[in-house]
Parts: sequence; structure tokens; C-alpha cells
Amino acid sequence: MAIAAAISAPLTSPTRRTLASVNTLFPHSHRSTLPSPQRTLKYPNYRLVAASMSTDAPVKTSSASFLHRRETGFLHFAKYHGIGNDFILIDNRDSSEPRVSPEKAVQLCDRNFGVGADGVIFVLPGIDGTDYTMRIFNSDGSEPEMCGNGVRCFAKFVSQLENLHGRHSFTIHTGAGLIIPEVLEDGNVRVDMGEPILKASEVPTKIPANKDNAVVKSKLVVDGVIWHVTCVSMGNPHCITFSREGSQNLLVDEVNLAEIGPKFEHHEVFPARTNTEFVQVLSSSHLKMRVWERGAGATLACGTGACATVVAAVLEGHAERKCTVDLPGGPLHIEWREEDNHVYMTGPADVVFYGSLPL
Repeated sequence: MAIAAAISAPLTSPTRRTLASVNTLFPHSHRSTLPSPQRTLKYPNYRLVAASMSTDAPVKTSSASFLHRRETGFLHFAKYHGIGNDFILIDNRDSSEPRVSPEKAVQLCDRNFGVGADGVIFVLPGIDGTDYTMRIFNSDGSEPEMCGNGVRCFAKFVSQLENLHGRHSFTIHTGAGLIIPEVLEDGNVRVDMGEPILKASEVPTKIPANKDNAVVKSKLVVDGVIWHVTCVSMGNPHCITFSREGSQNLLVDEVNLAEIGPKFEHHEVFPARTNTEFVQVLSSSHLKMRVWERGAGATLACGTGACATVVAAVLEGHAERKCTVDLPGGPLHIEWREEDNHVYMTGPADVVFYGSLPL
């Protein structure tokens, strides 16, 4: 498969540059005359062909015409990120089936041989009276119930597709149920993430419940170390830990995510695997978190994880119901409202570039 990149990339930096073309960047006369080494490609039929990239045109001008193209055999996409958690967004409103298979999503998400992303998100027609349906394939091809940072990117993408301006909201059907994002005047997106699920069997986890059918600050042995964990579902499973046995407060920068993350994810007490959040308490309204995501590994941010973290922090007595959660990619603002038991997440979602690929 070849990816044709007539790519438009907005820059937030004050310095704006235009790359005329690949030929301009690498003129034939300057190429080396040395023989090219033989290489074995990871995806033999998958090659990236870059045509041009310009950042002089405003985003609205380039996206309006680009996203509504309907050439036969081509797939147009937008690359977005929510504080570093990045996704390929595809307009799939004309079909209830994703235009890209899980296997193809794995190739697209590859950061060396593809576009590069934590997942591929599809905007599909609504179900059961909702405005839209959201589906996502992780970078390993698995399909999660929902993604918090992804739904903010979904909301901004839909706003571009529908040419919506000002403050607006819509309803989204997801595997985790009804989700309602609201695009605010400042461009941030606030999402009603619904009620957290605390019943152990519904998270799901096999850890015995120890507080009102929930798992709160229970002991879990992982790789020979006793961790104190609280289990929460935001439509997808999360295991949150603030400390190990013998330590009062976790220093998250010292956690080796690549080593310990998979051992949590695939632990036998999590029948659907789990996302894992390692959390440091900075104050009663300020938390610092790193995450190992089920199906994606270490990422710069996880929206549902930030929501689950605040719920767990309240249950364990570490924090108030309204917190700022610092993630490697930036902060999210989370509120677990007592009056309706819903969790609200507020944060940015930004476009990175637009691209096309032959199917």
C-alpha cells in the first residue's frame, strides 16, 4: 500500500515555513552516487510518498476542501492529538463499517513505516438517536470501548466536518455508552464521561471487593512487589495505584513503565486486560500521572485514565472532586460531580496535519 501525502500541516509556532516539494528539498543533482544498501521492509507493499507540504494557508481553508474530497480509491484523514495522545481521524459518515481494517490500522499507526499514531478513530453514523458513532482501533489492532483524549479529537474533527462554530455539543454512541462532548468558546472540549463503574465484577476485575462491592486500596502482587490498587471503569477498565507496600507516595518519574506496565495489563486478575495509572499526589487538587494503556503501551496521555484517577483519589481520600491531572503531554481538568455522579473532563484537541492514502 502506498500513502500519498499531499499534506497540509498547521504550525502553532510564530515562525511559519513552506516546504515547496520533496524535489526542492532533495534535488536530484545533490543525491549520493554511492550504491544503496539492500533493505528488508516491515510492510513490503507499504511506502510513503510525500508530494508537498505548505503551512501558509489557514487551517480552515485547507481543511474545508480537503476533508470533503471523495475520490474513488483514496482515503483522506486528519491527524489530531489530545495533549500528545495522537490519532488518525477518518470521516466514515457514509457507512456503519470502518473503512480501514484492524490490520491496516496497525500499519497506519506504525511510527516508522506508517503515519504514526496511538489509534485510528472513525466518525460513523449515529445509533439509537445519537448524532454520531465513534469506533477506534488501537495501535495493536484491538478495539477499546472508548478513549477520552480520542473523543475530544473526535469532537473537534466533527466540528470541522460540519463547519460548526462557537459553543456547541452533540451526542456520540460508543462502546462505553453515551458520551456528550461540548466544544467551548476557547477551543477546549469538555466531555461528560458519564458515571464511573466501581463494582468489581463490572470493571472487570477478579480482585475481591473490599468496599461496597468495589476494589479500593487493595493489595495486588505484581512482579513480586505489593501494590495498593483501586479499580475503576470509565467504560474501559483501569487499575490505579498511588503507592507500593512500604511507601507513602509514589514518585511516578521513577516507575519503569515499559517493564511493569505489561505485567499489570496482562495480570490474571484482569480478564479484559487493563489500563494502569501510576499516580503521585502533589496536593488535594493536583495529581501527576503516568499511564500504560491497554493495547497502546506507554502514551503521553489518557483521558479516561485521568478521570478514573480522580475517582480513585477521592475514594482513597487523597484528593477533592475537582483536580488538575498532569500527564506527560500536558494537564487535564477533571471533576467528579457529587450532584449527578458524572465525571467531566476538559482539555484541548489540536489538528496536526491532513493526508491521503490509496486504499
